[in-house]
Amino acid sequence: MRVPQGVISPKPGKVCKLIKSLYGLKQARRQWFQKLTTFLFTHGFPQAASDHTLFIKSTSTSFIVILIYVDDIILAGTSLEVFDELKAALHKAFCNKNLGQLKFFLGLEVARTSKGISLSQRKYYLELLEDVDLTSCKPASTPLDPSTRLYQDGGSPYPDITAYRRLVGRLLYLTTTRPDISFATQQLKQFMSSPTETHYKDALRVLGYIKRSPSRGLFFPPISRFTNLWLQ
Repeated sequence: MRVPQGVISPKPGKVCKLIKSLYGLKQARRQWFQKLTTFLFTHGFPQAASDHTLFIKSTSTSFIVILIYVDDIILAGTSLEVFDELKAALHKAFCNKNLGQLKFFLGLEVARTSKGISLSQRKYYLELLEDVDLTSCKPASTPLDPSTRLYQDGGSPYPDITAYRRLVGRLLYLTTTRPDISFATQQLKQFMSSPTETHYKDALRVLGYIKRSPSRGLFFPPISRFTNLWLQ
């Protein structure tokens, strides 16, 4: 491997010998997930069929959900006692760290109050605005112009197809907490292979629409009919 910056080689033209790779092995992530999955199986957490990174344990008295992203683990549920037992078992097996209540995860901001839990992507959206140099844009009243219809026209093709795909992909991720832009982003997604200048401008309009209320998101009350369904 090349000599890292800040390390002075005793002789010019020398390289470093790699003794052991911690994260670069192709099977490292697969082996880690397999080990963690085996641990959760032994503690009664079956794997969800719809998402293999989601593990759900439902009993007559509690409902616990575990979500995994690489080596980050999120716990959610109705029993703090089960939480404490699981966290103690995880620490004993993997020496993990308890970071407390969830506040930020993969662009999602979590705010907890006595009335419930709210999810938003305000920081993620503001970073997106800065990346496309649109922080001073004017807010739009709708995600798309209602007087226009998106179709594959003969307009000027957008020169940077990769940038268009990246922008639409990030808009799709924003629909996690902003379902009000789902229709617009799905329409823009149809032109990934050959976008035009018009399509790119329409994608920027979606950003302008979110600017009217960047903190808007989803709210989950502590008790709802879905909670009753889970516990049945």
